[in-house]
Amino acid sequence: MSTTATRVSDRFELVTFPRAAGQPTFGQEIAAGLRAVPKRLSPKFLYDDVGSKLFDAITHLPEYYPTRAETDILHEWGWEMVRLLDAPLDFIELGSGSAVKTRILIDEALRVQRTLRYSPIDISEVALIASSQNLVDSYAALSIRAYAGDYFDVLGSGELQLGRKALAMFMGSNIGNYEPAEARRILKLLARVLRPGDGLLLGTDLKKDRATLELAYDDPAGVTAAFDRNVLSRINRELGGDIEVRDFDHVVRYDEARGSVDSFLEARRDMRVTLAEIGVYVAFESGERVHVESSYKFSDEDIAKLARHAGFRVAQAWTDGAEAFSVSLLVRE
Repeated sequence: MSTTATRVSDRFELVTFPRAAGQPTFGQEIAAGLRAVPKRLSPKFLYDDVGSKLFDAITHLPEYYPTRAETDILHEWGWEMVRLLDAPLDFIELGSGSAVKTRILIDEALRVQRTLRYSPIDISEVALIASSQNLVDSYAALSIRAYAGDYFDVLGSGELQLGRKALAMFMGSNIGNYEPAEARRILKLLARVLRPGDGLLLGTDLKKDRATLELAYDDPAGVTAAFDRNVLSRINRELGGDIEVRDFDHVVRYDEARGSVDSFLEARRDMRVTLAEIGVYVAFESGERVHVESSYKFSDEDIAKLARHAGFRVAQAWTDGAEAFSVSLLVRE
């Protein structure tokens, strides 16, 4: 895969990964998902510009505790997290987003070392450039080599450059958004990039009572419902769809056996919709559900098992006061 490296500024380099050959287009993936039995849409399509703003609003809701809990953990224990592996460190982060929480760890690292190299990986090139430029403007001792591309493509490419001991970060319980086989695969890829003794900070939402979990993904104000329904609006906008978004209910269920909070859009009536841009017609029956997202929750045992499978061991873990969320330091064996 041919990548493009661009020197954005003196301390900021951007490496861009092109779309892999043979990968399906947005329209092809949507058509396949809506023709599947049962119907399902990839959660990655929730995060267009509108969806990203809605998700940011979700993180401020009182019912949605994960972002708040993880931030509290980092504020209280970030100093210890960056010291357990011995300085100096380089940082790697999967899904950096706006890097708000990352700043907590950058501050702590620069208390014990003179310089820091940060390698964020994100699918959104626009968001990656904005957050990286803000960071180099804020920290004179920070240099960034950012990677715009799919996690799997970047980690499997051999392009990720490591210098000093590395501390990788996969925060926000993003690991829970992957089906178990894919979660194991991404940690295995990361383990191949890291060297023995390198670390990974893994943020995970912990298993808890059904009411708390379902409320976090189906808030009374309807912000999460709007976030999930936005994928239908996106299909209308980008594929010439005529879907009546209001004819779909937002349904959330916690599957205790799988440890997963599953989100669906349920048709209120029989309907036939057209996606004019790609010449696709889809029929829905009343009560038929489209799976849009799963969020897996973990126990301490689940985290340890996931770590062992990928070649890590759990060195230490920190939780918030309510023991709702965990940040674990995994060390590459």
